[in-house]
Amino acid sequence: MTAIADIGPVGIIGGTGLTSLSDLHIVGEEQVDTAWGAPSSSLVRGRLGQQAVIFLARHGNPHRIPPHEVNYRANLQALFNAGVRTVVGVNAVGGIHQKMGPAHVVIPDQLIDYTWGRASTFFEGELEQVTHIDFTWPYDQSARELLIRVATEAGVPFSDFGVYGATQGPRLETAAEIRRMERDGCDIVGMTGMPEAVLAAELGMRYVSLGLVVNWAAGKSDHIITMAEIEEAIEQGMSGVRLILERSMAGLGQLSRQSA
Repeated sequence: MTAIADIGPVGIIGGTGLTSLSDLHIVGEEQVDTAWGAPSSSLVRGRLGQQAVIFLARHGNPHRIPPHEVNYRANLQALFNAGVRTVVGVNAVGGIHQKMGPAHVVIPDQLIDYTWGRASTFFEGELEQVTHIDFTWPYDQSARELLIRVATEAGVPFSDFGVYGATQGPRLETAAEIRRMERDGCDIVGMTGMPEAVLAAELGMRYVSLGLVVNWAAGKSDHIITMAEIEEAIEQGMSGVRLILERSMAGLGQLSRQSA
């Protein structure tokens, strides 16, 4: 399960605000199934520049699957079966760190998992042996360095660090919960970072998160969080996310080849 075999396309898992890519030259779309069930959406095959890409809408297209009901195992398995060995997870997040406000891009380096009850491993059931993977560094460092370099060269305002706190959802957090998360060291908060990252690790895939802050976390502003605020931040910041994706695809594909 963990061996990286033939080299295929780079995978992009799109979240809130990124259900499609306008610059993706689509060459095919297929409905697939896995041993874990059906993924959230069809696999859209295409090219960004010269790099083959497979895009998967995490919440479905149209956006209809809440974070706690996403079939993360099916999503990752479907991409793996399609030949993907490097994945970029695009995440809409709330800002906790004072420098991570709406429309800001974050390339996190760590995470804390506050979710519960989600199917979070491939290693269960009638196993031949118990398997424990190392998860010290949840995001692939080479892929992070590439995204950081591309974001810097593109002039996109971003942070090259961040602890992602993954919460259960679908409700947003209380102000007290955010204060606790800040004490724990979290810089951003989202609902889809786990178990996506660990499942990719179990499959031996490179995984990196590209976060867009779409609102201040609860208690971090003087008003309640509204969908209008979130939609405005997505409109302002998603162009930077798309630019980073477009300019990093060739390099991410090269990382996959180096891993073969």
